[in-house]
Amino acid sequence: MKEKELNMKKQWAKFIIVIVLYLLFLYWLKSWLGLIVVPFIYDVYITKKIKWQWWKDAERPVKFVMSWVDALVFALVAVYFINLFFFQNYVIPSSSLEKSLLTGDYLFVSKVSYGPRIPQTPLTMPLTQHTLPVIECKSYIEWPQWEYRRVKGLGKVELNDIVVFNFPAGDTLCSAPRYQAYDYYQLCYGIGYQVWQEHPNPDSLSAGERRRFFEQIYSLGRTYIRQNQLEYGEVTTRPADRRENYVKRCVGLPGQTLQIKNRIVYLDGKANKEPDNVQYTYYVKLRQAIPDELMQQLGISMEDLTSLNTLGYMPLTKHAVATLSKRKDIVESIAINTDANDQETYPLNGNYHWTRDNYGPVWIPAKGKSIKLTEDNIAIYERPIRVYEGNDLKIADGKILINGKEAKSYTFKMDYYWMQGDNRHNSADSRYWGFVPEDHIVGKPIFIWWSSDPDRNGLSGVRWSRLFNFVDNIK
Repeated sequence: MKEKELNMKKQWAKFIIVIVLYLLFLYWLKSWLGLIVVPFIYDVYITKKIKWQWWKDAERPVKFVMSWVDALVFALVAVYFINLFFFQNYVIPSSSLEKSLLTGDYLFVSKVSYGPRIPQTPLTMPLTQHTLPVIECKSYIEWPQWEYRRVKGLGKVELNDIVVFNFPAGDTLCSAPRYQAYDYYQLCYGIGYQVWQEHPNPDSLSAGERRRFFEQIYSLGRTYIRQNQLEYGEVTTRPADRRENYVKRCVGLPGQTLQIKNRIVYLDGKANKEPDNVQYTYYVKLRQAIPDELMQQLGISMEDLTSLNTLGYMPLTKHAVATLSKRKDIVESIAINTDANDQETYPLNGNYHWTRDNYGPVWIPAKGKSIKLTEDNIAIYERPIRVYEGNDLKIADGKILINGKEAKSYTFKMDYYWMQGDNRHNSADSRYWGFVPEDHIVGKPIFIWWSSDPDRNGLSGVRWSRLFNFVDNIK
């Protein structure tokens, strides 16, 4: 009898600890909907009316199979909640942040640093972003979809933080595998320019005429894509939390005015410090192949050499440029690449003749702050107002209409950020698709837990010196 009472006391102690932790978790989320689970927790520890592990009394084959199913379901649920509210792993897939973060770096990304988001699409398969592998179908159910809400975190995005976020322009895409990673809007404009060869010079048009011109270009490209569905696939959409994860450096905060002059980022008129390992592309003529030892020393990858062989230029840090310039036995000439296409920069329907090296000035929207709207600047702020904040925006007879009413100004509901890669001439970032809204922020990389060089195999490909390096130390 005493043993039974002692066991019951232990169960009560376990129940109290679990329920206190669970209630603290709900308080943190500021959502008491989870209270419906409390009776089930009570049953697990105290009443035990429900046979949660009924299969333990079953025959051997059923017992064996269900034990594995039980362990797998528990693991998936645990991973789902850990990834959703606390942290997840992320691998650097491209060279846009080199040489700060390298292709093949695996990051431990904290959701708590900026506060985890309540999922917009809660019904999703753990360990997937938007597509189930092999069968190539959506890994989430689009209903229900909840409004954006973020739980209080340890801090906010700060200037020069490296941040993981959902790709803002990934709301619409072509479903054909070849084009899924493409920016749909840039694709439409690019095709539109090709389809309509005899277009006028936008500089000769008024603001209203220029807007209608770009609308026509976009419409031509969109129509072409829809008419060639066999090549591009169906045009589909994704909710914010199911879009591709990107990682860039935040170089502009809400409320700041950003301008890029001769590659240097200025904020409110003051130059922002460049990352130590910032890269730009340089035209390089070689007398002979760069030795492998020197390539490793300077961090030059096979991808960089491929760019040099096909395009004549490759990305280099200041240190790499200085070192190669001294090696007259290897390098014949080296000069920075100043080529730029002003048709590719954001806003695609504005063409302010901004380029990747000379951009702006542009004011970054801040929550609760207002901006005067004109036909000259509406192209910059149209997407945040219409797409990210869900308003109906139209322009008729020179008037800007928001939700059917004439608007001469607009007050923003969210904070926005300006993200750029440290590999400045080889990075698809805010210069090409604009602001990153706060509801797209995923988390902050804390440290590199693994790093493997894609150009080398086996143990020789492991970058041992990068393991467990803190990302905050990468300036």
